[in-house]
Amino acid sequence: MIKLSELLGTEFPIIQGGMANIATGEFAAACSNAGALGVIATGGMLEAGLLREQIHICKRLTDKPFGVNLMLMNPCADEMAQIIVEEGVRVVTTGAGSPGKYIPMWKEAGIKVLPVVAAARLVSQGADAIIAEGTESGGHVGEMTTMALVPQVIDAVDVPVIAAGGIADGRQAAAALALGACGIQVGTCLLASRECPIHENYKQAILKAKDSDTTVTGRSIGGPVRVLKNKMAREYLALEKHGATLEELERVTLGGLRRAVFEGDTEHGSVMAGQVAGMLHEIKPVRQIFEELYNGSRAVLHSTEEAWR
Repeated sequence: MIKLSELLGTEFPIIQGGMANIATGEFAAACSNAGALGVIATGGMLEAGLLREQIHICKRLTDKPFGVNLMLMNPCADEMAQIIVEEGVRVVTTGAGSPGKYIPMWKEAGIKVLPVVAAARLVSQGADAIIAEGTESGGHVGEMTTMALVPQVIDAVDVPVIAAGGIADGRQAAAALALGACGIQVGTCLLASRECPIHENYKQAILKAKDSDTTVTGRSIGGPVRVLKNKMAREYLALEKHGATLEELERVTLGGLRRAVFEGDTEHGSVMAGQVAGMLHEIKPVRQIFEELYNGSRAVLHSTEEAWR
């Protein structure tokens, strides 16, 4: 099996998740410098030129490999896909759709393509690897858990598979490798990092979260999103229960993520986080987070091997 670190040219077999409004060029560079693959997120970017700016920032701050997460629902996706080529980005992850029409252009430019999928029925379409993301993750989610999704995706495709969703320590990283994944993608655990650019209120909300403090909004409209429970989430769920229209629901969440990330409004903002938020109790440097994931998984796998002898 190919190792993710060999595929990407990184120290650790870890990808930083493409979190909208959070995964800036600066944060991606910090994650790349810390040994993982840093990723710039296009979710939340209203102009294609903003992506070019963030790529330039990242290039100034690191000489390590980094990638871009292209949110395919973005109205600027076509232009952004071209910018990725023009700027010599080495790796692209994609979400919210099929990247099929861009893959030939990206492959011709020597770019590695890693679509994020939430269902086993989606195929590789010429991708270099697949990121299988379980419903435990924060933000936009599918319905299958990581434990169920990852092995089914592995059985369905002939390319390496990266596990995502519900991974915050070495035990979960080891479980992902035991399922057959070649590496992991993490997001929520990085919210509790020194380098993460979210508002301090957002970080404190993550640290205070307990095991059952996330919920999923938007299932009624086919756009499920996992967030921390707060006034906004409760209002949204109540409206869903009473059959509110899409327009009524959108009024509740409009600008919600930006309110949480930039203004620190953790009651009326959309505080996106995965179920592992309840495991996070302190702010750490990203390098320490990656080391603990990697070394912890190796220790778990070694002890598991000993236990079965």
